[in-house]
Amino acid sequence: MSDWKKRSLYGVAAAVVGAIATSVSSWELEKRRQVERRGDQKLPAGGVIVVANRTSLADGLFLALVGERLGRPLRLLGTAGIIDAPILRGLFKRLGFIAVHRTSDNPAAALEPAAAALRAGEAIALYPEGRITRQKKNWPERAKTGAVRLALLTGAPIVPVASLGIEKIVGRKRSLILFQLAVNVVKRPKVRIQVGDPINVRQLIGIGPTIEPTAEEVRLAADRVSEALIAMLEQMRGEIAPDPIGVERTS
Repeated sequence: MSDWKKRSLYGVAAAVVGAIATSVSSWELEKRRQVERRGDQKLPAGGVIVVANRTSLADGLFLALVGERLGRPLRLLGTAGIIDAPILRGLFKRLGFIAVHRTSDNPAAALEPAAAALRAGEAIALYPEGRITRQKKNWPERAKTGAVRLALLTGAPIVPVASLGIEKIVGRKRSLILFQLAVNVVKRPKVRIQVGDPINVRQLIGIGPTIEPTAEEVRLAADRVSEALIAMLEQMRGEIAPDPIGVERTS
């Protein structure tokens, strides 16, 4: 157990979140055929990076539940402007959040707190899109490169997690949260979540452990990880995505 969890509210918060999720939805963590053949699904031991699509303000809650279900507490990355806010800083720290300074002039330094957690053998989670998708049918936008940069820095594998239906519980409009939750206590929409196979980024783009990747190779790796995640969503939805690596971001 990591030090942050020993002194945190994470366990209590996970139980509360689980109770809330069960009351407002019918959610399930799906197993794929290859998982069923090798037994119960688990996240890899040691440092691991979980990436997921984002469609809702409630995505982080369900992602934390997935980590608990698979035996690994997840430390979520969040914008430093929120995580380091004076009133909330202590709470977020005890819950294991990791602040990312997106406006930093040094991308490597901005990722260092997350890299340190990975080197300590912890599991972290982030949303490669950097925000809730604006695509009208909730397909992922093209990913940023932070997740693959962390994988290249630390050697940690990336595990894609695809979710479907969380946006039916809570969308991206904060003004409607209480209304949607009240409705969903009765309706309990179905949420499906599927965990993919671990991805070794260096193997993915064919570079050795001592080779410094080019910017083009980093971009390629981010697109291929997104492609794996979007392929899972296509299978779950029974539809073809408008772009296999994510739609271009809009303002």
